[in-house]
Amino acid sequence: MITTSGRYWIKNAHVPASLIENANLPKPIKQELCLVDLEIADGVIAQITPSDGSDTASLPVFDLHRGQVWPCFVDMHTHLDKGHIWERTPNPDGTFANALAACQIYSQKHWYAEDVYRRMEFGLKCSYAHGTKAIRTHIDSFAEQGKISLEVFQALQKEWQERITLQAVSLVTLDYYQTAQGVALADKIAELGGILGGVAYTNPALDTQLDQVFQLAEERGLNLDFHTDENNNPDSICLKKVAEAALRNQFTGQIICGHCCSLAVQTADLVAETLQLVKQAGIGIVSLPMCNLYLQDRQSSRTPRWRGVTLLNELKDYGIPAVIASDNCRDPFYGFGDHDLLEVFTQAVRIAHLDTPYSDWPSAVTKTAAELIGLPNVGRIAVGLPADLILFKGRYFSELLSRPQQDRVVLRNGKKIETKLPDYAELDSCS
Repeated sequence: MITTSGRYWIKNAHVPASLIENANLPKPIKQELCLVDLEIADGVIAQITPSDGSDTASLPVFDLHRGQVWPCFVDMHTHLDKGHIWERTPNPDGTFANALAACQIYSQKHWYAEDVYRRMEFGLKCSYAHGTKAIRTHIDSFAEQGKISLEVFQALQKEWQERITLQAVSLVTLDYYQTAQGVALADKIAELGGILGGVAYTNPALDTQLDQVFQLAEERGLNLDFHTDENNNPDSICLKKVAEAALRNQFTGQIICGHCCSLAVQTADLVAETLQLVKQAGIGIVSLPMCNLYLQDRQSSRTPRWRGVTLLNELKDYGIPAVIASDNCRDPFYGFGDHDLLEVFTQAVRIAHLDTPYSDWPSAVTKTAAELIGLPNVGRIAVGLPADLILFKGRYFSELLSRPQQDRVVLRNGKKIETKLPDYAELDSCS
């Protein structure tokens, strides 16, 4: 399959209708899928036509037999710097508190550049092989740990620039920005073109802390990306506080809030008030369903009572951009994962009932995510865009989401790439 470059046709391909742009196509058929032919010419999508058996001008043809074609993925909330430390620093009880403690222990014992580089690169290799084109990673940024990790990030960003677009978000508690070190961190993030971020916790000084972060971002022309309400406490209203701060400070940059788990356990009136403010402030929401399913409502010898996921369907009903991402991978916050956004999407569909209809939820790991992180030409299929595509044998969503699709074909600029995953033995030298 796809053994040539230059000019060729991909025929009989099912593409989610929400991911196709600038193509004159009939209405989608079963499950909001369009049956199309795509002409690829010199690495670019040259034509998108209805699949009707028309002549293809004697070009090479690759028949997908109704298998699906998606644009490459966008993973807009990850923690590459912490990835793959589980074997050395596990979290036996699986709680959020012990995850924090375990990561602190690891940072004190093992946080040196070679280790961070090897683990982050391993994550990039996995992401690339699975079909991801852009990643935003939060990076623990306190003091020396932050200095090491941001330098490693810059090196990898340059080395991988032709394969994966990388963005960095600083990750500290918000009180850190009220110190000289926090201001210096904001300067560093501006220097490397990153995003200012942090974890918001409910506390009496939260409004003051948020105002300081918004001021630092405004002065440096930075966008913002927060962790908010990653808990099941109905009194945790950090998302609401961020929205109020955005409006109070008349902030014009992009704001993302991740997790927002407590929305699912709050009263209907509080949810409505919060979502109205979020909509007014223009905030995008990213849900991390696998990690929060793992962490939230975890107590010893007790089955969890809820799924941890935020109110994805309600967010969509309010017209608030809502996307899905990987979050942690094989670290104390989530002991599993392989940087595969198809797995993330599959689990999100099951956890949050994003099916029947599937609607435009495929955009949550492609187009909408790309728009939120400032990549308007990524995560979509359109004439004139690079042929950065993922080809699956699964014809319908039931097929696509029932098997891992490890036999997928990934095209970058119309050419098939190597999709063999890195061996875990590559991490053995991390000590």
